Amino acid sequence: MPFIKLTKIEKRRVLSLLACLVLAVAAWLFMALNNKYVYTAKTVLIYKNFPQKRAFHPLQSDTVDLQVEGTGWQLLFARLRISPQSIAVSLNQLNTKEFVVFSDQLYNVNKQLESSQKVISVKPDTLYFDFTKRTVKRVPIKLIQKVDFAKQYGVSSEILLNPKFVTVTGPIEELEKINSWSTDTLKLKNVQSSAKARVWMQHSTHKNVSIFPSSVEVKLPVDEFTEKTIEVPLKIINNRNYNSIKLYPKKVKVTFLVALSNYDQVDEGFITATVDADEWQSLHHNQLTIKITEFPDYCKLISIYPSKIDFIVEK
Repeated sequence: MPFIKLTKIEKRRVLSLLACLVLAVAAWLFMALNNKYVYTAKTVLIYKNFPQKRAFHPLQSDTVDLQVEGTGWQLLFARLRISPQSIAVSLNQLNTKEFVVFSDQLYNVNKQLESSQKVISVKPDTLYFDFTKRTVKRVPIKLIQKVDFAKQYGVSSEILLNPKFVTVTGPIEELEKINSWSTDTLKLKNVQSSAKARVWMQHSTHKNVSIFPSSVEVKLPVDEFTEKTIEVPLKIINNRNYNSIKLYPKKVKVTFLVALSNYDQVDEGFITATVDADEWQSLHHNQLTIKITEFPDYCKLISIYPSKIDFIVEK
């Protein structure tokens, strides 16, 4: 297949023609992208100005289609956008109505967009809501924590929350399912001294349920721990059929970790060790197992010696 040979002058003319063609396309594209177009953009709704005396449940998705008038550039970027832009919608109308009309809020919606964009309409234009009687309930706050302590350090006493309760507002049927409210995870590393932090409450998964306050102050008492061993007398439970049960030995050694600040305070009165007489009656064991039924929350149990004891039953 023969090649077309061009002279230097012809090559210059071809290159000039191609350059003019590229410039013409670029100019046309630039002018086309500067023109106004109407395009659709999916948008996530963020509700504000909730009605104070009414609980609600949206009857449609929180995503709507905006009919937007904008330039071709904006149309291009709207198509390439990964996350839809969100807009705030006032729910003031729900104080007297059971629906919200977007056309009444187009002015405020347009104020949230770029000045060169203009929302013409919204689909759907009307948002409908299901209403129930709004009520209030106080529930305890549940602290979620992931705290790593330095070696031999730990929580020395009760963790203090301020406040201890959160006020939940919403429909009765929803509040009946809520017995506590969790915080976001408190994350601390290599802790070796008392700490104070403010932790946010977890967001409500229901749009018609709100909480107050939105955060809680956490005081984490931390101290160095040391090992301590004390002798604890044994108590017999479920002794219903016997005149006398003699235990050998009558006391056990309980070894645990305790904060230095509480070392002298924790004695045998804080710990209860028991054996169950039904273990012999029902299971026919020849030894009784030691169980710790009362133990300080701020101590860490290491061992019980012996873990099982001999006994004699006298009827």
